[in-house]
Amino acid sequence: MTKVVETVPNFSEGRDPEFVGAAAAAFTTAGCEVLHTTMDPDHHRSVITAIGSPAAVVDGAVAAAALALERIDMRRHRGVHPRIGALDVLPFVPLHGMDMPAAAALARRAAARIARLGIPVYLYGAASKPQGRGLASIRRGGFEALAASPRRGRAAADLHGRGAGPATEPTADAHGHRFAHPTAGATCVGAREVLLAWNVDIEGVGLAAARGIAAGIREAGGGFAGLRALALLLHEQNRLQIAMNLEDPAATDPLVVFRTIERRVRALGGRVAGTEVIGMLPDQVPPGTGRRMRGRDWSEDRLLHRRVQSYLAACSPAGAGLEA
Repeated sequence: MTKVVETVPNFSEGRDPEFVGAAAAAFTTAGCEVLHTTMDPDHHRSVITAIGSPAAVVDGAVAAAALALERIDMRRHRGVHPRIGALDVLPFVPLHGMDMPAAAALARRAAARIARLGIPVYLYGAASKPQGRGLASIRRGGFEALAASPRRGRAAADLHGRGAGPATEPTADAHGHRFAHPTAGATCVGAREVLLAWNVDIEGVGLAAARGIAAGIREAGGGFAGLRALALLLHEQNRLQIAMNLEDPAATDPLVVFRTIERRVRALGGRVAGTEVIGMLPDQVPPGTGRRMRGRDWSEDRLLHRRVQSYLAACSPAGAGLEA
C-alpha cells in the first residue's frame, strides 16, 4: 500500500515571497506535492502544506530546515504569532497507509537529521515521550526566553548527549547541543492528527473585547473541546482576528464555533468580516463549511481528501517504491 504523509511546516518568515517559494521548492525537489502555501506579514509567518511518501517528506523537511537556518535570523524577527525558531513547527500527519506510531517514528527521524544541522529540536504531540506534550509549554516566552536561558540549555544537552537519568528541563525532549541556536532558535517537531487552522476577522470591537471572546471559546477557558484561540491585531493589514487551531473537527463542528464568535461579536456591536483557512480543510469538516464561514480564497482544491485521492491516482508502482 502506498504510504502518504502530510507535513505542515511553519516558518518565521512572512514578508519575503522568495523565501516561501524556495521552501516550497525544497519539498517539490524532494518528490513531494505542495498543496498550499500562505504567508502573513503581521504574523511574520508562512505555512506550507505538502504531502508525499515518508522518505520524500523527511528529505523535503530537512532541506527546508537548512534553508531556514541559512536565511532567517530570529534576532531580528518580530511578529504577532508565538514562535521559537526559524523553522518553528514541523508536524507529521499520517494520511494513507500509515498509523500514528509510524508518523511519530518519522517525526523522530526528521528531528535527528535536523539536529545534525545544529538546530535544537523539541518533540511534541505523539512524537514526544511521554506522548501528548503541547506546543504551548515548549514555546512559552518565545525565542527570546530560550536564547536567554543557558541553564536550561545545559540540561537539554545532557538529555541528548549522555542519555542518563531524567532531564532537569521537563518541558521537552531535545536533540542537539544548545537550547537555542543563536540565529535559528529551535524547532518543534511532532506527530498529530489532521487539524483545522483558521482565522476569523472581526470588525467594530477592540482588541480587549476580541481577547475576551477568544478566552471564552478556547478549551482552556471552558469553551470548545480541542480549540486553541488567540486574538491578534494585524497592524499592517488593519485587521483584528481570532486565530484558531481546532484539533478534532469531527468532535467540534467549526461552523458552531464560527456562529458562536459571530453571535458574541454582534452582541458587542461588531461584525464578522470573513474567515481565512490556513492550509487544507480536513475530511471531518462538513461539506460547504468553508463557504458558510465566509471563507476567503476558497475552492474545492482546499479539500484535503480530494488532493490525497488525486495524488494516489497519480502514483505509479515505481512511486510506491519510495515508501520508507
